Amino acid sequence: MAPSDLPQDESLHPSRSPKPGEQGGGNEHQIHVVGLMVGTVLMFIGFLNVFLSISGGFEINVVPFLIYFAGLAIWANAAIENPILRYGVMAMAIALALGLFQYGDVLFWHKQVLFWVTIIIVMYFMFVEPKKPKKPTT
Repeated sequence: MAPSDLPQDESLHPSRSPKPGEQGGGNEHQIHVVGLMVGTVLMFIGFLNVFLSISGGFEINVVPFLIYFAGLAIWANAAIENPILRYGVMAMAIALALGLFQYGDVLFWHKQVLFWVTIIIVMYFMFVEPKKPKKPTT
């Protein structure tokens, strides 16, 4: 049997260049998923503090809002594919966080706006159809 008849292992030949679309695909997907998870968790923690302060009637400081808007920026970076919309949402979240931080006080209507906007966003994503993946053409 000649050496060329033996099965070749692709991973043993680093000099071969990978096919287009193979390089870095797994790592990018993992970073995307981590961004979605971290952003969602931060938004949930911030929203939970705001929701409990509304229902309990106690005052909160700016920190839950900063946590919420940081989570929104991280989530938008991972979830939104359109660059204009992605960076627009990120800029809006950062601007609102900085504005509330500069203002330094959280009023009742701030909490109400954050609560109802979050409810509307969650309802939108509950009822929107997910995109179907495109089939590769051969």
